Amino acid sequence: MSTMPSDSSGSAAPTRVRYMVFVLGFGTSWMLYLHRYSFALIKPFLKEELDVSNTELGMMDTVFSMTYAGLQFPTGLLGDMAGVHWLLGGLILLWSIALAGHAWAPTKGLLYVFRALFGAGQAGVFSLVGRLTRCWFPASVRTTVQGWVGVFAGRFGGLAANILVLTVMIGIWGLKWQTALYILAAAGIVHGIVFLVAFRNSPRQHPGSNDLEVDLVEGEEGAAANEPLKFRDLLRQMDRRSIFNLAYINISSILSSVADQIYSLWIPLFLFEQYALKFKEMGIYSALPLLGGACGGMFGGFISDRLIRMTGNRRWVRSLVGCFGKAMAAAILAIAVLFCFDDPYVFCGMLFGVKFFADISLASRWGTVTDVGGKATATVFAFNNSVASFVAMFFPAVYGWVSETYDWQTVFWMACASYVGCSIAWLWVDCTVTILASDRQES
Repeated sequence: MSTMPSDSSGSAAPTRVRYMVFVLGFGTSWMLYLHRYSFALIKPFLKEELDVSNTELGMMDTVFSMTYAGLQFPTGLLGDMAGVHWLLGGLILLWSIALAGHAWAPTKGLLYVFRALFGAGQAGVFSLVGRLTRCWFPASVRTTVQGWVGVFAGRFGGLAANILVLTVMIGIWGLKWQTALYILAAAGIVHGIVFLVAFRNSPRQHPGSNDLEVDLVEGEEGAAANEPLKFRDLLRQMDRRSIFNLAYINISSILSSVADQIYSLWIPLFLFEQYALKFKEMGIYSALPLLGGACGGMFGGFISDRLIRMTGNRRWVRSLVGCFGKAMAAAILAIAVLFCFDDPYVFCGMLFGVKFFADISLASRWGTVTDVGGKATATVFAFNNSVASFVAMFFPAVYGWVSETYDWQTVFWMACASYVGCSIAWLWVDCTVTILASDRQES
């Protein structure tokens, strides 16, 4: 660690390497969703050029979900045991190269292959970002940081994909969709290299951090909170109470992921088929739900930290914010489908509100997983994500089939039902029940 810098009065002050880490984490989440959402944007082109049906497009998304879900837990566990640095940097490079493969693939078969590699590269990334926030930011502001890094940055990346790819690169500049993907992939490779050079696993390991920054970040939790996880501790210290609590978290995550499949995979094609919007319009209006999610994640993280400081009741703040957010999302979506479905502009405006409230609760999920996970944060996050992904991975194909066999309204009613179930599940989640009994005793 570096020697201590001084502030303007001459007294020692903490270094600010954590702000650089915030930018790296924010950029990683932004790039993750910028790249992930790009596949939904090129579906109309794939239907025309490779004669791919909606059901086949859904199956390609399912292939992505299979590798994404299957490698979540091993990636998160490895991150807790060995650290985030090299693992996350390598995954950024892998998924960026796989994205370039989407543009190059000349056949359906190769497209399936690159969807699988893309899922492998993005597997466990958010669990590693979750550990990054635990190791680099004080508990008092951690959920606010997670709202920005985990939710706002991700949703803003999805929004940027719609605007950059459809509206700007294809609609205004007239680029081919393959060229647009190559540009995105190149940006990802550059980010991965910068991450590998600049990041370290904790303030204690970073040459730019001083002791005051270490003390500020670790706070009352101390250095032991960020020590590498020992797998035998995970097996020995889990009990019935923590297992059931984790199951409630997983139920809420599964139902949330089922609804989110629509926004990440189908909105552009929905606007194209249902309303015949042009690419310039499609990019703007498909971005509205993502803008709502970005704002909701930012607000959710802030309000959670604020309410916890005001009430001192972390358990019920987490649960009630999560419950309220999903309940409001269900109510607004039901109103939108019933009364606004015929107007694409009003309907997409309503989806802004749906995602705003839905992703308020997503910030609570990040905070809850960090509270529950402790030293096993990345492992718990990865397990939670993998279970949700395994169940939700069938829904891209289901939504594709439902949209062709029935209609798009039915698809949105399915999402509405998922929000209702998720809202109820949040009432059973207790963020004070940690996975490791030793963390529970220390807290």
